[in-house]
Amino acid sequence: MDIDELIEKPYWIVDILPEQVAKNSDGQYFAIEQYYLSEPQNSELRKKYAGLILKLNCYHDIYVLNDFAEDSECGELNPDPNKLVSYTVGEYAKNSVRFFIRNENTLIVSNIDDTYLTIYNPSERALALIRRLAAAEGLYVWRPVET
Repeated sequence: MDIDELIEKPYWIVDILPEQVAKNSDGQYFAIEQYYLSEPQNSELRKKYAGLILKLNCYHDIYVLNDFAEDSECGELNPDPNKLVSYTVGEYAKNSVRFFIRNENTLIVSNIDDTYLTIYNPSERALALIRRLAAAEGLYVWRPVET
């Protein structure tokens, strides 16, 4: 399946919140989101996402697909752990980065201006593993409600 086709598939969110915030919520979601997008909170949050990706790489090959990928066809396969972390926190953490798990046909997208990861087309097996790894990082996995 083409990578671009994956973003049209069902997706899940890895987040600091346990469920989607309703549009008519009484809380101050956007103010809290801005808090987490500022430093040092943003770096701390990105470290959690990096930890999840690192641990996931213990179980699956991960291709990093972004402007810095060395192989334009399939991305950079299993970069050194320090470099892998730098895609979410560090010198390569610019705009967005995509992590592709080919054997599960699953795409994980990290955007620098979001407080969550998006997981496209996860298999049941991949999703179960990601849920456990996210929980170990103090994160939650949930499926967005269509609006």
